[in-house]
Amino acid sequence: MNPSPAELASFVADLHVHSPYAFACSKALTLDNLAAWARRKGIDLLATGDFTHPAWAAELSANLVAGADRLYEYGGVRFVPGTEISCVYRQGGRVRRIHMLTLMPTLDAAAEFTRRLSLYGNLSTDGRPTVSLSARDLLALALDCHPEAIVMPAHAWTPWYGVYGSRGGFDSLEECFGDLSHLITAVETGLSSDPAMNRAVPELDTRSIVSFSDAHSLGRLGRELTAFAGELSWDGLVAGLRDAGVAFTVEFYPEEGKYHYSGHRSCGVVYGPADEAANGTDCPVCGRTLTLGVLHRVSRLAERPIGDELKPDARGLIESDDRHPPFARLIPLQEVIAAVRGVGVNTRRVMREYDAVIDQVGSELAALLYASESDLLPVAGETLTEAIVRARTGEVTVEPGYDGIYGTVKPVSEPLAASQPTLL
Repeated sequence: MNPSPAELASFVADLHVHSPYAFACSKALTLDNLAAWARRKGIDLLATGDFTHPAWAAELSANLVAGADRLYEYGGVRFVPGTEISCVYRQGGRVRRIHMLTLMPTLDAAAEFTRRLSLYGNLSTDGRPTVSLSARDLLALALDCHPEAIVMPAHAWTPWYGVYGSRGGFDSLEECFGDLSHLITAVETGLSSDPAMNRAVPELDTRSIVSFSDAHSLGRLGRELTAFAGELSWDGLVAGLRDAGVAFTVEFYPEEGKYHYSGHRSCGVVYGPADEAANGTDCPVCGRTLTLGVLHRVSRLAERPIGDELKPDARGLIESDDRHPPFARLIPLQEVIAAVRGVGVNTRRVMREYDAVIDQVGSELAALLYASESDLLPVAGETLTEAIVRARTGEVTVEPGYDGIYGTVKPVSEPLAASQPTLL
């Protein structure tokens, strides 16, 4: 029998998060709250996010405690210095806008990187700063500050800021990073793609395919995650990202991402592959080119079938092939509860039931992927338990997102035996 997801994972990480100092991010993203929500979500290791911002850097230095594992600790959760950088520059006759994730082994190395990066942009205005530095030169700068620095493209396929994006990206990592492309050992999928889509592109065979939340608020933390097989330490993280140590990833259904399909939200136009094949990629309302979505872009660069027909096994994991780790497509627990109860995601009723479920089973990840039906039934009741299992096994209805509008993915709704939740 194949091991369960809980048995595969040594630790679970979310390495793309933000602070109160990033534009359009919640002021509640404090260290106390990040640690508390990481425990609720089932996350062992968080990136700090935004370490280039002077105020946030001061808070990190004052509060994080260095450990023998070469990670930092706060509130029972491990942290690694990490940040997202927006590189805006010209290359190949075009303006490029590429978002990059950078992880440093120490706060001292992060401070040196910040000092040198400040020559290329104002780092105090936004926790996710914009710099006039190419993605290739950002990689070189990070490695010059510390040879163990980890740099990877963030949400690689999004139209506006992904390394492969239709609006400002490239057709290959070599085109973007040139002589340093071999040093890109990991790529973040983003919400609108999953590993099956990424594995259609051969140059990613030699890179770890990872998934993180890009959380702008506490509830979004852990909506995508990466589980690693090695030890919970800086060395274990480096090995996981560079030496195929990913155990599995937890993914949005890619249709729920806000750039999965092509379209124009202002015109109310959304095109899937069949619509594009029949009508092209110009908007029928305004005549301009549609915002070409992630599925469109992956299809253009793919040299293999995308694998969108892959189904989860009894563990809730999808095996893409024998060479690559499995992954799970899940719906966030608050969304599952809201769909079942017919109320808004952010309502008190949803949060009461959310808290009750995770108090019983340990974490949101446990509820969505690890817990058995018998574990869930006493606290969740039959209807919610059935919905969680259906989301885990791919029995969902889908309305894909496009041009900045999130899609909707809900468990299949069918008549069930009458059941009342036990804690509402």
